[in-house]
Amino acid sequence: MISIRLNGTEEQFPDGSTLAEVVQRITSATQGIAVAVDAQVIRRTEWASTALRPGAQVDVLTAVQGG
Repeated sequence: MISIRLNGTEEQFPDGSTLAEVVQRITSATQGIAVAVDAQVIRRTEWASTALRPGAQVDVLTAVQGG
């Protein structure tokens, strides 16, 4: 298991987990999502190939409509 910081909270994931697996675990949304690892935005096309390292800071942001 590895420990990462996900949206400010420490979380445990299996070794070799990808960014796509992390996103899937916390949201079912498929549009309006931005993800950054260690303050660097990662393109959606790279989520499945981006393996997480222990201690990574992952921020998942979803767009919401409102006013």
